[in-house]
Amino acid sequence: MLKMTQLIGLAVYAPKGGRRRSDDAAVPVKKIGKVRNVVCSPSGKRVAGLIVHQRDIAGMIAQPDLFVAYDSFETYEKGLLISRPDDGVDDAARKRLGLDWDSCIIWNGMDAKTEDGKQLGHVADIEFSTKTGKVRAYHLGDGNMAESLVGHVAVPGSMLIGYKDGWMIVADEAAHLELSGGAAGKAGETYAKAKDSVSRATKKADDAASKAIDKGSREVGKALGKAKKAVGKDPIKKAKKHMKGVGSMFGEFAEEFKKASK
Repeated sequence: MLKMTQLIGLAVYAPKGGRRRSDDAAVPVKKIGKVRNVVCSPSGKRVAGLIVHQRDIAGMIAQPDLFVAYDSFETYEKGLLISRPDDGVDDAARKRLGLDWDSCIIWNGMDAKTEDGKQLGHVADIEFSTKTGKVRAYHLGDGNMAESLVGHVAVPGSMLIGYKDGWMIVADEAAHLELSGGAAGKAGETYAKAKDSVSRATKKADDAASKAIDKGSREVGKALGKAKKAVGKDPIKKAKKHMKGVGSMFGEFAEEFKKASK
C-alpha cells in the first residue's frame, strides 16, 4: 500500500533514450521533475496515476505536466523512476488504461460530506494498492491543527459514493467513524506499550524471585537483576518524555473535536 502524501514532492526520473531500464541495467537516467499530485479514475475509487510537474527547459520555458500511470513507476534512490516509458506516460498510458481523462478526479484537498449533508473535512491523504490502484481508504482531516493533535478519519474506499458539485460524497456511516493517528494517539500508544512492558517485566521478576528464593538471597538478587534489565531504563518515563509539551490537552481536545463532529 502507498499513500498520496508519501509521493507528492518526490523527484521523478526517466531512462534516457526512452528505453526501459530492465532492457539494459546500465541505461542512464535523467531527472524530469517532481510529483505534483495523485489523480483518480472517473469513479474515484482507483488511483489512475501521478501528475508530474516537469522541469522548465533551460530554467525558462515551462513544460506541461506529465501523467504517469500507477503501474509505471518504481522507487529509485530517494525518488521514483518511470519503469514503462513506452506505454506508461501521457496518451499511451491513458489509452492502455482506458481512461476518460476529462472525467478523472483529483481528490487532494477536496471537501467531503455524507449523503445527508454532514460535512467531514477535506481529503488529506489517500491510501491505495500499488498493484491495482484500488483505494483502500480516504483520510479526511479538518485543518492542520486538528490533524496534528487528534488525527484524521479513515473512510474505507467502499464508502465512497462519488463526486458532486465540488464535493466528495461518502456514505452516511462515515460520520460515525473514529479518529485515528495524530500526536495524541501516537503518544497514547507509546504510553500504553510502556505500561504493558512494565507489567510483564514485573511479573517476570516476581516469578523469578519465587523460583530462586529457596536458593538463597544471592540467587534472588541475580534473578531480579535480569528482570530489571528486561524492563530497561524506566519505559514509563520514556513515554512521558515523548509526550512532553503535550499534556492533558490531548485528551480534552480529542473529546471536544469528536463532540463537534457529531
